[in-house]
Parts: sequence; C-alpha cells; structure tokens
Amino acid sequence: MNPAKRTELYQRLRTLNPHPTTELNYATPFELLVAVILSAQATDKGVNKATARLFPVANTPAAILALGEEGLREYIKTIGLFNSKAKNIIETCRLLVERHASEVPRQREALEALPGVGRKTANVVLNTAFGEPTIAVDTHIFRVANRTQLAPGKDVRAVEEKLLRVTPKEFLQDAHHWLILHGRYTCTARSPKCPQCILRDLCEYRQKSGEATTPATQRSAKRG
Repeated sequence: MNPAKRTELYQRLRTLNPHPTTELNYATPFELLVAVILSAQATDKGVNKATARLFPVANTPAAILALGEEGLREYIKTIGLFNSKAKNIIETCRLLVERHASEVPRQREALEALPGVGRKTANVVLNTAFGEPTIAVDTHIFRVANRTQLAPGKDVRAVEEKLLRVTPKEFLQDAHHWLILHGRYTCTARSPKCPQCILRDLCEYRQKSGEATTPATQRSAKRG
C-alpha cells in the first residue's frame, strides 16, 4: 500500500469515527491498567461486567491489596485465566504501592516490569491513559495490517514497528483504536464484511468477500 492510500485509509476511518477510544470502561489510569490485564484472552464486554462489580469496591492498588488474591478472584472469576490474572494484579498492586507511590508509571520499562504487563498492555496504557502515540498490535490489528497491506509483517512486533513508520503523524494517536475497531466489527477473522467496508477500494486483500472466485465459477468461465 502506497503513502497516498495509507493517508486516505486513515482519513476515512477518522471521518467515520473522529474520536475513537477503548471499549473498556475505566475512570483512571489504574482502572485501565487492571482492565487491560483482565482483557487478555477475554472480551471487553466480559471484562466490563467484572469491573462494574470490582471497581466500586476496590479501584486503587491499596484497596485491591486489601481484598487479597482470594477476594479479588471472587470479582473476576467469570473471566478466563482468572487465577493467574488475580495473582498478577495483586503483585502489580504491591509494586505500584512500593515503587511508584500507588501511581501507574508513564515509562514503558516500568510498565513492562509489572506482572501481567507485556508490550501490548503497556502500549494500550501509554496510548489511552497518557496520550502517547503508540500502537498496541493485537490479533485484530495484526489481521487488518496484513490483509489490507497497510503494514504487513510476520509477527506483532514487526507490524507494530512498520505501523509506527508508515502511519502519518497526524493519525498516530488514534490509529490503534481505529484499526482495532475496524478489525473487531468489519475486517473480522471469519466472513469479513467486505461489501460494506469503507476501505474496500483501498484494501489489497485478494479474497474480499463478494469477489471470491470458486472452482465452479472458474470452470464456467473456461467453458464460456
């Protein structure tokens, strides 16, 4: 995909959604951090249901520490991998209290040093809570970047680095949310909604739905 197409792609996404944001419910950087840790291999809807019960009771590192690991599990047990997530969140809260005055750090290295926080989670927090122009590449963004040829890459890190290189500066802040929402609702893993896609003419995906050629149609074309 050439630079002109990339610019047009982002302009269309911006027109459709001028102020994109995460679908996770949160009010503070700490709530966002907890929600993102919980969202691994879980849906945002499922996380929001759990945090709607948790945050009114405990939404600070000290308050969650007071719950203890067993108490925290009761609030998040509807989420996949809740045992390991509870352990990581408790340890993260302890480190936030001991090392960061109960504040979520704004430095990537400090974030990634917290249990349960990898590069993707750190990127989400840096972008969404602190306004940093980062792009957290999840399965949705990885799929969209490769299908459209916006920023093809063999792994998530390669896609992230290419997106940061080729995305015009004016779109960097919101690119993460535009791409993840596009992958979640339009450029889906199964049965992508190509006929309704506003990027259809820009996309370089060769198997757009509605245009796929089946063996039967190939034989018919040959006979004709």
